[in-house]
Formats: sequence, C-alpha cells, structure tokens
Amino acid sequence: MLPGKDQVGGVRSPLMMTDLEGMALANNPTLALAARRVEALHGKYLQVGLRPNPSIGYLGEEIGGEGKAGQHGIVLGQRYVTGHKLGLNRAVVSHEIQRARQELEIQRHRVLNGVRARAYEVVAAQRMVDLNGRLFAIGTEGVKAAGDLRRAKEVSQVDVLQAQVEANSAKLALGNARNEYMAAWRRLAAVIGMPEMTPTPLADQLNQQVPTLSWNVAVTRLLAESPELARAWSGVEQAKCALTRAQAGRKPDIDVEASVRYNNASENTTATIGVGVPLQLFDRNQGNIRKAYAELAAAKWEVRRVELALQDRLAGVYKRYDNARQQTDQYNTEILPDANASLELVRKGYQQGEFGYLELLTAQRTYFRANLAYLEGLRALWTSSVEIEGLLLTGGLATPGQ
Repeated sequence: MLPGKDQVGGVRSPLMMTDLEGMALANNPTLALAARRVEALHGKYLQVGLRPNPSIGYLGEEIGGEGKAGQHGIVLGQRYVTGHKLGLNRAVVSHEIQRARQELEIQRHRVLNGVRARAYEVVAAQRMVDLNGRLFAIGTEGVKAAGDLRRAKEVSQVDVLQAQVEANSAKLALGNARNEYMAAWRRLAAVIGMPEMTPTPLADQLNQQVPTLSWNVAVTRLLAESPELARAWSGVEQAKCALTRAQAGRKPDIDVEASVRYNNASENTTATIGVGVPLQLFDRNQGNIRKAYAELAAAKWEVRRVELALQDRLAGVYKRYDNARQQTDQYNTEILPDANASLELVRKGYQQGEFGYLELLTAQRTYFRANLAYLEGLRALWTSSVEIEGLLLTGGLATPGQ
C-alpha cells in the first residue's frame, strides 16, 4: 500500500513530501548503483593489501645420465614486499572508498532534491489545471451571457461568436494543462523509481512560508557543507597517499627461493636457497613518482575549481530565487487582488450591458496572465529554494559520479 492510502474506504489522502522522499530512497536505482560502488571498493581494499602467494614447483636434473634417474626435488618461492607497499596500497584505496561514500551522499541529496522540486512542479501543474478550469467556466458563462444579451438585442452576433471562440480556446488550454500535469507527475514518478504510480493528490505547500535565504549565508553554508567540495578534498588526500606509494616503489621487493632435491646416484639429499633483489639501475619508479606529483597538484587545483564552480552555479540559482521572491510578493499583494476585482466588476457590468465584450475579454486575459505569472513565480521560488538548500545538487537520475 502506498503512503497516504486510507485504509478505510480506499480513498487516498494527499501524499506528503516525506512520503515521496521515503519511496525515492527505497526505489531510485542510482542510490543502489552508488552503494554497490562502495561495496566494490571494499573488495579492492582487501585485495590490494594481500601478500603475494608463495610458489611451488618441481625440479629435475641429470635425468638419464649414466642410466640413472638423476636428481628430483621441489622448489618453494616467496616474494617479500618491502617499504610497507601493501599498507600504502590500502591507504590509497581507503580514500577511494571515502570518495565513493561521498558520491553516495551526493546522490542521496540529488534524489531528494529531485523529488522535492518535481513535487512542487506537480502541485503547480495541478493549480494550473484548476486555473484553466475556472477560466473555462468563465468562458462558458460568457457564452451564456452573450446569448442572453443577443436575444435581448443588446449585443450583436459577433459578440456571441467571440464568446464561443474564447470558451473553446479556454477548453483547449484546459486540455493542455491536464497534459502538463500528467507529464509533471510522470517525471516525479520516474525520479522516485516507481513509474507505474498512478496520479495521486499531493499536499499543496506552495503557499507556505518560503525560507528567507541571504546570499552571504547561502554561499558560506555551501562552501562549508558541500559534498562536492568534500569529495575534491578527498581527492587531495588520495593523491598524497598515491605519491607516498609511488615513492615506496623505489625500494625493491625481495624474492626468496629454496629447494630440496634427492640425488639417485649418490643417494644424498641436498638443499639450496637463493635470494634475489632487482638492481635499481634504470627503473627507480621515477615516472610514476613524477606522475603522482602532477596528480597531487591537479587535485589541489580541482578543489579551487570546485569552490569557484559552486559559487558560479549559486549565483545563477540565487538570481532565480530572488527574482521569484520579488515577483510572488508583488503579485500576491498588489497585482492579483486588482486583477480579481477588475474581472468581477467587468463581468457584472457586461451582464448588465455596461461594458462590451472586448472589455470582458481583456479582463479575463489579464486575470489569467496574472495568475499564470504568479504560479510560475511560486514554482520557480520553491524549486530554486530547494536547489539552494540542497547544496545545488540536482539530477536524481544521473549516473552517480557525473
């Protein structure tokens, strides 16, 4: 049973934002992808720290000499890794694991932000359906009023035809609004990970108080809490470990070999032991060390790049937020009340023959445009607020790490 389902009577109550978030955390596949990445790196961590396996082999010499069986024995070999390379291998991978965990946290933010933004889009689309429904009702009333006035010979047939055109246009706009609502719902269902969900009423929170966000607070919080920036700093630490590991590569590993053999001719058992160490004459791992230094420098520059990129993205989102806040405030306090009052006055005056149909049409269109702009402002206000408070992380269906 979906959250919000009323067990008595089978009628669904409006879904709350927390219901949608819970469904997304359980069903969005990108979170599973990011979690499996962490799990895979734990396997890598285990593997890179394992000691080399010993080797065993058969040894035969002087077989057939003077008709004898010759010497036979076994050889055991083992490579000893020096310079704490195995521990350094795991240190490097441990930072990979940390970055993968940060990727998982980033993706969690992206999914939740995607759900919140698309939920607000669904609610705005539902309001748009209601607005177009009211406009269609007004148009239908206008047709009836024009017909009554025509029969009373107070208006011409042209007014009746114009009223019918306007009503039919409103009907078409209503159909388009319903299609937009379905598209918004399907986008929401997709980011949740449940595309088969049927449209369900959502709790309308568009008129709730939007958090007041200041630029200074927003940029300070972003630079302090952004998982993207934390991931970049982890890259620096990983690069430092990789440099240490590359420097340890200058120390050669030691190969030890021991054998035991039996001589059939002398009937004696002998043992040998050998130790081999590469002479670091040409390859002292200098190429990998140079590469590691360059990657460390690049990782530090990546931190700076991410800091600047975050501020650049925040500037654009904050502009949308600030514009939408000013727009909704003005429409809510001044423009909408005037548009509503104007429409009511003109409708009554038209029915009483005081205004012509052109004045009525103008008032209707002004009313519709004002409400449309107000709704668009509310949608932009909430989605930009979600993006800012969500640390600019969007893309609930993007591949983790991109």
